[in-house]
Amino acid sequence: MENKNDFFVPINEVAKELGLPAHTLRYWEKQFPGSIRPVTGAGNRRYYRRETIEKLRSIKSLLYDKGMTIAGVKKILHNGTFESESNNAKTPVNAGENNQILTPKNTDDIDIAINLLKQAKMLLE
Repeated sequence: MENKNDFFVPINEVAKELGLPAHTLRYWEKQFPGSIRPVTGAGNRRYYRRETIEKLRSIKSLLYDKGMTIAGVKKILHNGTFESESNNAKTPVNAGENNQILTPKNTDDIDIAINLLKQAKMLLE
């Protein structure tokens, strides 16, 4: 984007800036109508404000980086915890309660877990 201070930015430039196709932005408008409201100009062209672009960036991060669903992001937007969640959006999907990535300490842990799962499967059958 040439000038970061543009008040209204056309959808094609926003799509380039976020690395998303324009149809995804239009879809998100329908999914998050209270949060994403572009201004429409002549010929129904969409123009986004800077604060809307930042919301789009946060939504993208929650969906793609954190692995949330659209329903989960809607819930966050509805609860008003959007800012705190979007700031933590780079938390890995497989993170535990303490935001630590869960990894086995050694292959023995994996073998033990597999055996326990096999035993549980036999009990359920």
